[in-house]
Amino acid sequence: MITLYRQCDSRYAFLWASARQLEGRWHAPDDAPVQYLANSPDGAWAELLRHEEIHEIDDLGGITRALWAVELAEVPEARPNLDDATVRGDQDSYPACQVEAKRIRDGGDEGLVAPSAALRGSEVRPWRAVGEANVPAGERSANVIVLFGPRPDLDGWLMVDRGAPPSHVLAQVRHFPES
Repeated sequence: MITLYRQCDSRYAFLWASARQLEGRWHAPDDAPVQYLANSPDGAWAELLRHEEIHEIDDLGGITRALWAVELAEVPEARPNLDDATVRGDQDSYPACQVEAKRIRDGGDEGLVAPSAALRGSEVRPWRAVGEANVPAGERSANVIVLFGPRPDLDGWLMVDRGAPPSHVLAQVRHFPES
């Protein structure tokens, strides 16, 4: 079992169930629903900040989103066969990523794992409580796990009902049009 993270509008379910979903990096409009999950809370928050083009700490106070911890029994094995610039690029790279996701989906895979496009670095770092202090722990790859189709089989834990990302995430965001 692995725990993944997703931020969303707290008025709705934490996963997509319909085709109302706007197109994204790994799905064209007709491919929805597709679930995007991050392997860290920072990655989930960075996706929001990137897409909403939030650059200033003062703007974080206006955010009221839910953050969910989602349990997944098995991480997909498929990885996109694209270069890093495409996988982590701006919206101009979406068509190539969508074609690659279709190839993976048509091959029978239920999802894929890709590097996070929303984070500047390729790694995330959890924390450890050492004595009375929080200290950075070892680095892990910053990934997005993409699951094709509705997923009513997944359990989620509401971590934050109406909150904002921590301010340290803002400095980690790869904003558009960076690539």
